[in-house]
Amino acid sequence: KSMQSKLYLIRHGQSTYNEENRFTGWKDVDLTQKGINEAISAAPLLSKHPIDLAFTSNLQRAQKTLNLILDGLALDISITKNEALNERDYGSLVGQNKFEAAEKYGKDMVQTWRRSYDIPPPDGESLKMTLERTLPYFKGEILPILGQNKNIIISAHGNSIRSIVMYLLNISQEDILKTEIGWCEPWIFEFDDKGSVNNLEIMQPSNRDSNSHLPSQYHVKK
Repeated sequence: KSMQSKLYLIRHGQSTYNEENRFTGWKDVDLTQKGINEAISAAPLLSKHPIDLAFTSNLQRAQKTLNLILDGLALDISITKNEALNERDYGSLVGQNKFEAAEKYGKDMVQTWRRSYDIPPPDGESLKMTLERTLPYFKGEILPILGQNKNIIISAHGNSIRSIVMYLLNISQEDILKTEIGWCEPWIFEFDDKGSVNNLEIMQPSNRDSNSHLPSQYHVKK
């Protein structure tokens, strides 16, 4: 027997800082036209799936992505915004081009900040710190609703979604760093009656390659 609920995790479309290769974090930048198109093309992927409630971050790139998807599905549902779902805060790196940061701090140091689990950049958050902010909110506010057989969409960010995926699939610290959440590629989770994931589908639009990656031992199919 399985819970009837589904969870849809969506990373926002391309932002202006993504396009300029800058560290974004909590900087509230807008979507590019490409990002808008990515969000619009995600809607048909969810057209056969029921959605009851929506959650998003306090940042407009995730909120706009969500609104474009819900508009595309002609859905008018409750949306809850919370900064617990915000992107990892890159601190002093915010606004810097990745190359500028490498010149300033050294390439290896920047790579360590980007790709380590628990080493934060100056005045910023590590993935571990992001997870410690995101997960209590997910467990406290979102999981109980999934338990009531409601279907939930979360439009958020690479690292806040990673935190949730790490928890749901019990991914190791090493493997979460190899896990990529593609822009506007829905990760659709289904659950058994104990609340464990029993199916995961990563959807991709037909008009572009997938940018998502999950190490193969974590794939779950009914």
